[in-house]
Amino acid sequence: MARKTRQRISYVLPLPNATAGHRLGVNGLAVDADRSILYSAGRDGVIYSWNAPDDIAPLPSSPSAPPRPLHNYRQHVQAHTHWINDIVLAHNNQALISGSSDNSVKIWRPHAREITPPHIMGSHTDYVKCLASPGRSAEWVASGGLDKKIHLWDIYRGEEKLQIQNVTEDTTVADKGSIYALCANEKLIASGGPESVVKVWDPRSGKRVTKFLGHTDNIRSVLISQDSETIMTASSDQSIKIWSMVAGRCLHTLTMHNDSVWCLHSDHPHLSIFYSGDRSGLVAKTDLRGATDVDDGLSVAFLQEHDGICKIASTRSSLWTATAGSSINRWADIDTSSGVQLPDTMRNYRFGNTAARNRTSVSSATSSQNGSNNPRIPLTSVLRVSNTAKFPPIPHRTTDRAVSISSMSTRKMSTFIEPEIAPVTPLRQQPIDTIEGQNGLIKHVLLNDRRRVLTVDTAGEVLMWDLIRCLPIHRFGKRHIEDILPEVNTPESVNHWCQVDTRTGTLTCVLQDDHCFDAEMYADELKDVEDIEFREDQRINLGKWVLRYLFANLIDEEIKRDEIYRRTFIENRHSGGLNRPSAPNSIKLPQREFGADDQSTPHANGRMSMMTPGMNIGLATPGAALLKKNSNQSAMSPGPDMRSPGLTTPFSAAFDKSADYFSAQPQSSANTPGPNALKQASTPSEAGEKASTAETEKAKETPGLFGKKFRMSMAFTGKRLEKKAPEPAKPVVEEKSKEESDAEFRPSNAKEEPEFANSLLGTIQQIRHEYSQTTDQNAVFIESLVTPCLPNETPVLKPPMTTTILIQEESHNSAGNTDLFEGRLSDLAQHVDLLEKVAPLWLGDLLLRNKTPQKEIQKVSFTLEPFDKLLPYVTSNEGTERLNANRMLRARKILGYIAERLEPDMDRDANGALRPEDYLELYCQDKPVPPKMTLASIRTQLWRGSGDVALVYRANGRRRISAHVNPFDDEYATETPGATA
Repeated sequence: MARKTRQRISYVLPLPNATAGHRLGVNGLAVDADRSILYSAGRDGVIYSWNAPDDIAPLPSSPSAPPRPLHNYRQHVQAHTHWINDIVLAHNNQALISGSSDNSVKIWRPHAREITPPHIMGSHTDYVKCLASPGRSAEWVASGGLDKKIHLWDIYRGEEKLQIQNVTEDTTVADKGSIYALCANEKLIASGGPESVVKVWDPRSGKRVTKFLGHTDNIRSVLISQDSETIMTASSDQSIKIWSMVAGRCLHTLTMHNDSVWCLHSDHPHLSIFYSGDRSGLVAKTDLRGATDVDDGLSVAFLQEHDGICKIASTRSSLWTATAGSSINRWADIDTSSGVQLPDTMRNYRFGNTAARNRTSVSSATSSQNGSNNPRIPLTSVLRVSNTAKFPPIPHRTTDRAVSISSMSTRKMSTFIEPEIAPVTPLRQQPIDTIEGQNGLIKHVLLNDRRRVLTVDTAGEVLMWDLIRCLPIHRFGKRHIEDILPEVNTPESVNHWCQVDTRTGTLTCVLQDDHCFDAEMYADELKDVEDIEFREDQRINLGKWVLRYLFANLIDEEIKRDEIYRRTFIENRHSGGLNRPSAPNSIKLPQREFGADDQSTPHANGRMSMMTPGMNIGLATPGAALLKKNSNQSAMSPGPDMRSPGLTTPFSAAFDKSADYFSAQPQSSANTPGPNALKQASTPSEAGEKASTAETEKAKETPGLFGKKFRMSMAFTGKRLEKKAPEPAKPVVEEKSKEESDAEFRPSNAKEEPEFANSLLGTIQQIRHEYSQTTDQNAVFIESLVTPCLPNETPVLKPPMTTTILIQEESHNSAGNTDLFEGRLSDLAQHVDLLEKVAPLWLGDLLLRNKTPQKEIQKVSFTLEPFDKLLPYVTSNEGTERLNANRMLRARKILGYIAERLEPDMDRDANGALRPEDYLELYCQDKPVPPKMTLASIRTQLWRGSGDVALVYRANGRRRISAHVNPFDDEYATETPGATA
């Protein structure tokens, strides 16, 4: 049997003054050079597209001049509900693939005629960390994740093509085998991770081709040359290694970085020019063209970011960088072929080869451009490619080295003295363009009332949010959230009804049917509510309240559709219900004479019931007749031992007057069986036993053929008894499904119950089915069965129209969720048909019928005892008798119960009469209990322990308690000293 999928509703509260831009760090960049479009994806789960032409404006004349914006917003989509870790373009840049920490791999087609949200191609069982595309026209992409698997996905079919399991030899570390870096072409797939091993795979068979050992830390990025002969890797061990597939070993180790190298990027077919970024924010550009040895290559400190470099993307003349910040910077590229500008002190410096000498020139007053429009690279921006490279020379930093140099001859100093070089300075100090990000939420604290949340954003600002109204209600500025929490928190205990999440930079509230209706609040605690009369101690269900107005537009549209349907239904009924234009007006049945030989029983209405030929089985199941007789009585009506909480019988009420005091009054319902129904609620099995007993007695009185055979067998004696007859074969009992068994015992004239969809559409189908059951054929009006919550039950809310609604479904093959719907409140009326298909059935019952899933009432057990025995006991056994009540019961109700037991004859409705909380006090752990405090709050805030809550009551002296009669002790005095204590 397939496991039933669960659905959940999420709503995302909009950020104040939100504009286009990422809210958290950016993890993925992709450039569509044909259309001059930049795609970015980040930890907020959003994919943005920007128009970014490649025309580069000249650099600002001064560092303080602000850069001109060279981009403009195009579109965006909330693709995932967790961090997006990587994106790649595929299918000739027509499709964008994204991998996320929600375990899914999705494809988005931003250039389709009808742009639809991204849909899932597949999923991992853990975070998806990296993606790789073998080429623009390839039919597949690869994804790697923390589940130690590499999946190949067919782009056109949207399904898995191949799966590669990264089996690791080291099983002592849990994360060994995870895929952190991935690169692919048509011939090879290269991967790396915490194993510090580069593994190469065949994308056609999934088998491992080879592996390379040499790194000492996590491998973070991988590149493959177009000819598949060279692989380049970057690692957290601060090195970049170049591997040869032909030689099967490491050719070179580059050490131009002094921190963990996080990413690599290259558009060169042989990887001769590449960019590398490290954790400190430094981006280096390395040019190995024309160098016979890697040590003779040129590496330049290109730029310096404020955070670690997560991703690099390049165009023809610029470079885009993404970091842990929410902004994306664009930098003007540099031409490494223009050479390095050397100072005059290095006029006699000896270079290793001609290529290195051609890249350098000595500065002069007349020529600094070398005949080129591109300025030469200053020596202070040049990095040493490796530890064995000789250029640029290492500066003198120790005294010992200076002493040894001074002792040499003057003639030899020109050979050995190396000029003093300043610290490395990045060539680019300022970006030419910046896509500004927003301040996203990074931390939250849910307050005790479960309605308010404190959040901290990336700028350190603290905001307080109202989850019910979906708005920020107070701004505290840049303060520590721990200092604000005691100021705004209240001593309450409310059930968890939602899950609050800020992992995508916004405040997201998740509702599930198993707990979203568990929390309540009292109506008298509301503020800024319209003139609505509430009942005394009326409670409002928080989940019902929010959902009612999040889907208010949907409810209005369904009410309109229901009105149209009822009007059409009545018109069709009055016209005979003929939908076919060629349908006959009537059907003439042949006349038949009823005779004595007829085996069909005529009914009073002239119709005949179908019977089984040769069998007089008028009533197959006695229980069915009982159920038909009491149509309002359910076959599983609760008996004395199966009654619902709070439902008492006259028997229990006669012996325990306090049993119902704290119980909720049962709501009246047409389907609730009354007292007579409970008396007649004999189960079908009991009725069947009575019928079978009667038939047995009748069989005993009337001997039949079976009885004769039985007596004949008893008459045989002697040897015939010794002869054993072969035992007859036991009949084979065929197992039948529940549906077949129900069909076998269902009466022939019984109607099959219609099947309804397990979605919002199912609720609509049930309502329309009930319309069809109306018996009045001449009715001109049918009362609507669409009955949403009224304002006196859920006061009117007006959440922002920019609030986003998500409907998700649990994925069976992973720990993530599948998005079924995403839209804003303002757009819900336009997607009613889709919502009817994907919204869960429990949501439809709530919105259209005001029905919530039935759950057992949570109760709290407690005991009552008078303070120093100055007042009588109101429970038996000197206060040791346990009481229990709804966890939301207020302390003043308990005081009312005590007052009623102390003075049962007092008229409390008289004018000027004090309320019980005015002259009685309640204590727990020697602390006073406020009258409006609930039992749940008393347990968590005052009692703070297990077992029954011990409550102590006493009089405060504001009113004399006239009589103190203990209802549980006949010897108790009628007047007790200290009555006014």
